[in-house]
Amino acid sequence: MIRHTLGRLASTTVLALVLGLAALPMLWLATAPFDDSPGMSLSVPEFTLRNFAAILDNPYALSSIRNSLIQAGGAAALVVVLAALAAYALSRVRVPGRDVLLYVLLLLSSVVTGTAAMVPIFELATRLDLVDTHLGVILVVSSGLLPAAIFILKDFMDETPTSYEESARVFGASPLQILLHIAVPLVRPGLATIAVWSLASVWGGFLFQFILLRDPDKLPGSVIIYTLYTEGGSPKLDLISTFSLLYSLPVVLMYLFVSKRYGFRFHGGIKA
Repeated sequence: MIRHTLGRLASTTVLALVLGLAALPMLWLATAPFDDSPGMSLSVPEFTLRNFAAILDNPYALSSIRNSLIQAGGAAALVVVLAALAAYALSRVRVPGRDVLLYVLLLLSSVVTGTAAMVPIFELATRLDLVDTHLGVILVVSSGLLPAAIFILKDFMDETPTSYEESARVFGASPLQILLHIAVPLVRPGLATIAVWSLASVWGGFLFQFILLRDPDKLPGSVIIYTLYTEGGSPKLDLISTFSLLYSLPVVLMYLFVSKRYGFRFHGGIKA
C-alpha cells in the first residue's frame, strides 16, 4: 500500500514538473507583451501598453493578420470541401486499388516535402501567373494538405451508417444531395477537425508564403514577424512577444469554439 502511494506521488510530481516546464513559454508569452523591457527569462512585468501601441503603428502588422485570415481561411475551406468529396467517393465507391492509391498519396505528401518540391512549384506558379497572389498561396498549401485530410476524413466516412443513404436513394436523392444532407451532418466533427488542422498548418506556414509573395501588403503574419528584428539581427522582444500574442489569438479562439461545439470526440460517425 505504501509502495503504491509513493509510486503515485512520484508519478504525480514528475507530471507536475513536466507540465510546469511546458507552461513556462506560455506564461512568458502572456506576460512579456505587457512588460516595459521584456527579457528572455520569465519575470514579473513592469506593466505597460506601449508595446501594443508600437505594433499598431507598424504599417504591416494588422494587414498581415488579415492576409493570414484570407490565406489560411481560404485553404481550410478548399481542403474541407475537396477532402469531403474525395473521402466520400473513396469510402462508398469500390475502386480496385483504392487503399493502395490512398496510402501512396499520403506517403508522397510526407516524403516529397515543400523544400524538395519548391522549384517545380514556383515554376508552375510563375507560368500560371499565381506568384504574388493570395490564390497562388491557397492552391499550393492546399495541395500539400489534401492527401492527409482525405486519409483522415475517409475514416470518419467509413464509420457512418449507410442505411440513411440507402433510404434517401430510394426516394430519389442524388449523390450530391446525399452527401450534403446526410453524410456531411454525420461527419461534422471530422470536418471541424480537418478545418482546424488545415487553418493552423497554414497559419504558421512560412516557406511557401515567403517564396511566392513579393508585395509586403500581401505577406502573412508568419513572414512579417521576421521583420521585427534590429538591423544587427537582434530580436525586438517587446514587439515580437506582442505580435506573437495577437497573432495566436485567432487560432486559439477558433480551437476553443470548435472544441466546445464538437469536443473532437467521435464515435460511430456521430458526435459522442
